[in-house]
This record gives sequence, C-alpha cells and structure tokens, in this order.
Amino acid sequence: MKVLLTGANGFLGRNLFEQLRRHYDVFPPSRTELDLLDDERVREYLRQHHFDVVVHAATVRANRRIGAPANLMQQNCRMFFNLARNAEAFGKLLFLSSGAVYDRRTPVARVSEASFDRSVPADPYGFSKYLCGQYISRSANLFDLRLFGVFGPYEDWEIRFLSNACCRAVWDLPVILKQNVRFDYLDVADLATLLRWFIENQPRHRAYNVCTGKAIDLVAFARKVVRISGKNLPIVVQEPGLGDEYSGDNRRLMEEIPGFQFRSPDVSLTYLYRWYSDRKPDIDPARLHFDAPAAPATVGLNQTQEVPTCP
Repeated sequence: MKVLLTGANGFLGRNLFEQLRRHYDVFPPSRTELDLLDDERVREYLRQHHFDVVVHAATVRANRRIGAPANLMQQNCRMFFNLARNAEAFGKLLFLSSGAVYDRRTPVARVSEASFDRSVPADPYGFSKYLCGQYISRSANLFDLRLFGVFGPYEDWEIRFLSNACCRAVWDLPVILKQNVRFDYLDVADLATLLRWFIENQPRHRAYNVCTGKAIDLVAFARKVVRISGKNLPIVVQEPGLGDEYSGDNRRLMEEIPGFQFRSPDVSLTYLYRWYSDRKPDIDPARLHFDAPAAPATVGLNQTQEVPTCP
C-alpha cells in the first residue's frame, strides 16, 4: 500500500514515518521535493504516484514563542486544498486536524463531533482547520481526524509541556507550568496505531475526535514525571486556579475500533523520560527556562506552589 505522508520533518510526521514505514510503502517528501503550496506541482506529484492513502500532517502552527505568522491561515488552507482538489488521484485522505475547530474562546471539554460549527473559531489556526473541516464534511474520500494533545519524541521541548517537564527533570530542574489545566493527551505511538485502522478500513463518518476521552490535569502529569525521574524536584505553578479544559468525546472513535487500549500515561511518560535522558547532551538547559519565574520556590514531590507570573 502506497502512503503519502506530508509534514514528515515535523513532530507528528517524524513519529508517524517511523511507525508507518514498518507496514506500508511510505513517501515522506521534503519541501524541496514537494511544495504543497504549489498547486501544479501537487497535481503532478499525485497523478505520478497514485497513492492509496494521503496522510496530511503538514501544518503551520502558532505558539507562545513565535505567535501566529501573518499567513498561517492562507498557507494551511492552500496546502489542504491543493491536495483535496485532486481527490480522484488517490484512494483517501486522512487530514490531521485539531480540537481547535470547536472554537477555544470557550472551554472545549468532552466536546463531541456534533459540536462542530456551533461557533466559528476566531483564531487563524482554528479557523483554517474549520474551513478544511467544512469541505471534508461534503466530500467522498476525505476524513477529518481531530487531535487534541499529542505528545512523544521529537517535540519542541522548549515549550511543549510534557517534553519540557521531562527535560527539566533530566537536568534536575523544577517542573514549571504556567497554569494547571485538564488536558486530553494522546501518545503519538497510539496515534500511529489508530491511523493504521483508518488506512486499512473504510470509516463510516467524515470526522472523528482522535483522543483518549480522558482529561488529566497538568499537575498530575508533572507529578508522574517527577516520580518517574526518581528525584525530589519541585513543581511550580505560575498562575492560580484551573484553566479551561481541552478534551474530546471519543465515543465515535471507540464505536469504530471497539476494545482499543490506549497506553497508560505512566508507560508513555516513562518511555518519553528515558528517551530524553538518553539524549541529555543534546538538550541545552538554558533553553528550558522559557516559562521559568525569576525565583521559583522549592516544594516537595507531592506539593505544588503557586507563584506570580514573571514579567
């Protein structure tokens, strides 16, 4: 089976390529090999290779460090539509979308697929995924897989919480989070396994929340990381209270794949911590202070202390 994987140099793409290539003939073109913003080049590439499945993982993101690029929405939509408009040239397309389609101006808590289009996301990233989702809902062989929190190796460990927490623990630094929040995290290895089902089967619906269906607060995750490290490290919460939950209802997914067993957070975090521990020389501890307060207080393994956000 021939699979085109876009975004193979990113966090999701690198992990998915490692997993999927064991089972399929996976093509992970670089940007120089296939510029997804070039409509004619995309059309030519798809007609040349006749892929059974396209896994579209390429995306332009916004984050706390770089903000939202001015052309984020345009680029995300153009990449998607350059693929989707050639739907007759491949078997099906699996679009790795986001829970941001449900509009994060209000809490996204245990949200179901039926909540799509109850409001239009205001942020460029969520709006780009929303527009693509609207197109998919009227398509024949395109599927919208909405991810919430995915974690694993190759993340941006400077700002992505679970990888950042593991790296801080590796370097004997306090585990720091901006604010506690309940989050639905999915191990990227589980995502790869779920994708195999979508690759090999015909889904009954156009859109799915691809998540565990269970939200765990970040302080609980931090405590797991500290316990796995075997160290007595402080956990620091910069802002008081509980932030807006971000989680999905995965009953539709589970109806398609009954009995699927997600990895436990402890197993996943143990693997992730060891993965970073083995690569400690490649992690610059000076780059781990992105969210660090000026003078974090030392607290125990099973305690947290709320401190003001540093200016």
